[in-house]
Amino acid sequence: MQNYKFPIIVEEDANGFFANCPSLQGCYTSGKTYEEAVKNLEDAIRIHLADRKEDADDFSRPQKISFTTLELAI
Repeated sequence: MQNYKFPIIVEEDANGFFANCPSLQGCYTSGKTYEEAVKNLEDAIRIHLADRKEDADDFSRPQKISFTTLELAI
């Protein structure tokens, strides 16, 4: 068993919390609490990686993510 670290983003909205893993495209979930959203994302990441492993897709090096801000005049 090997350990991996993935960046995640958790946002609160009117219905609870939305969590996603930007380095795994399409890997996202939600929960009524912050903790539930993170737990659900852990499950989603495990399923996502199991599918990639089944397809012989290499995930040994998660892609690098750059977090920044964007200023807009609206």
